[in-house]
Amino acid sequence: MAELAVTTETFVRDVDQQTAIDDADDEDIAYEPEQQTHIEEPRLDIDPLEEFLKPLVPEESRLYNLARRFSEVYRHLALTSDQQFLPTPVTRLPSGEEVGRYLAIDVGGSNLRVAFIELLGEDADSDKSPSDKSRETIRKAQRQRVRRTLEKAWPIQEHLKMDKAEDLFEWIGDCIAEVIADSLASDATKGEIPEELEMGITFSFPIMQESLGEATLMPMGKGFAITSDLNLRNILLTGYEKHTRRSEDDEPSTKRRKLYALPKLKIAAITNDAVATLVSSAYCVKSLPNSRVTMAIIVGTGCNATIPMSLTDLHESKAKLVSSRDPKATQTIVNTEITISGAAAPLKELNITTKWDVELDRACSRPGFQPLEYMTGGRYIGELVRIVFFDYLTNVLGVTKKELPANLVHEYALSTYYLSNKVARSRSAQELVMELSRSLPPPESSDWSWSRETAIAFQKVTRAVQTRSAGLIASAVIGLLACTREIQLRDDSARNSPQPPLAGIQSGDSNDDQQETAAALAATNKTLTSESNNQRGLIVPVLAPAPADWHSGPEELVVAYTGGIIQNYPNFKETCQSYIDRMIMRTGPQMGGKSVFLREASDGGVIGAGVLAGMVAGQT
Repeated sequence: MAELAVTTETFVRDVDQQTAIDDADDEDIAYEPEQQTHIEEPRLDIDPLEEFLKPLVPEESRLYNLARRFSEVYRHLALTSDQQFLPTPVTRLPSGEEVGRYLAIDVGGSNLRVAFIELLGEDADSDKSPSDKSRETIRKAQRQRVRRTLEKAWPIQEHLKMDKAEDLFEWIGDCIAEVIADSLASDATKGEIPEELEMGITFSFPIMQESLGEATLMPMGKGFAITSDLNLRNILLTGYEKHTRRSEDDEPSTKRRKLYALPKLKIAAITNDAVATLVSSAYCVKSLPNSRVTMAIIVGTGCNATIPMSLTDLHESKAKLVSSRDPKATQTIVNTEITISGAAAPLKELNITTKWDVELDRACSRPGFQPLEYMTGGRYIGELVRIVFFDYLTNVLGVTKKELPANLVHEYALSTYYLSNKVARSRSAQELVMELSRSLPPPESSDWSWSRETAIAFQKVTRAVQTRSAGLIASAVIGLLACTREIQLRDDSARNSPQPPLAGIQSGDSNDDQQETAAALAATNKTLTSESNNQRGLIVPVLAPAPADWHSGPEELVVAYTGGIIQNYPNFKETCQSYIDRMIMRTGPQMGGKSVFLREASDGGVIGAGVLAGMVAGQT
């Protein structure tokens, strides 16, 4: 009975509290007509933030022109550059019939992954094929083709990035040994320990290759201290070598599990993350007959893309290098390195580079090296948002530097991960104010604090930077496909199609919150959809006669993608796809009714390493 009395008392108290809240809500409702009348009054002033962010909002026509200029620059680089559009030793995509179990390593810009990849091939399903061809096609598309086992991942700590190359690769060797030891322990009863393990390796670094099993590091700007001209094959084997030797101290005891002298490694294939993603997608994604994997793009800590190119589109020395390895080859998969400065001229020509981009570039460890990556890569987006928002707070709102949170003042103190998880996903102004006050507090001596206005402004800056990033990636994709003649581009028209709605803060607070939130969203959408000449409207492409090959049906060009930004940042992939769709619409009907579709190749780096190892094994 005492427990019942306590429960009843608690219930009554809760009801009383809710009644008080309801009374307060009724009082708020009484003021709604007056507030609504105030909102409907025409706004004569111009939103200072909207004006401030205009340089970050390239019109759709400018992004289309950027794609056209990119395609021209890419063709030129393929014919002339010794730093970009480099041929890889991969001259064909997997057949889908590769089988076997291979060790796979993916050395990314932020994480290391090690796993065993089992390729199941076309015969993964032992059931007999049905007579109905369409059902068989669907069954093949749904069939599991890769099995991953004993996978482990480790973050690459900053001190490892800044250590000597030998220290970094010794740590990588330790991680590889840990997974191999786990595999041997689990398979100990299945047979003898192999003398060597075939493996594939993916690096998210720019590399030069004369053969699939060798690679030399090129200059890079991903926050690693390791230098160029590093033989990646040799240094990785050296880092692992100590685990192949067994000393007397390794004798097992009754208190320890049985230890093994680990097998040696046989490096079958080395590649970069973009090539691995393309190969992984081509092997794993068995699409319908009208789909074809055409290229791959990485948008994560860094950015890169790869695409098959005809040897006739490459410089003679590049083509000869491929032909010397494979005399029958007519094309090769090209490592584009599109973010390097050689491809950056159109960004300046079309006034896409802003003063904030220039500021970030100048403060980088390698100024001017990767301009496009500084605008799109996860390593830099957080810093770019910080620079823009700091400029707005200090030069527009007049807040002094000493009053602001430390993470808004110090370089690279605002991470892209934080923006993705805490700012971009926030659904109400009140929620965001509370989060920012907790995680980005101003100094105790400061009179400044987070308000609804500054919280919404912070989210709008974040959204503008990310939306531009998605647009730039879309332009690069379209430019690459046009460069290789997969699609055709034409002179731009003067009109825009509508911009996609972008998710932002939604109502859920008091009436004041809802009004300010609605105004913020309206201003943001207006900013992201306005042309410099204030013209807006649907694309009205000039409809050419139906292409001669239209009878074959529409063809889907698949762009495989992976990377933390494009996979995880809210609405990034959807915004990028929307820009791609509208650029295709702007051109008019493509030959064969082609469309371009982004398709996720999750963990393409580690899977692609295993697939390449299987391709090499199948040739021997």
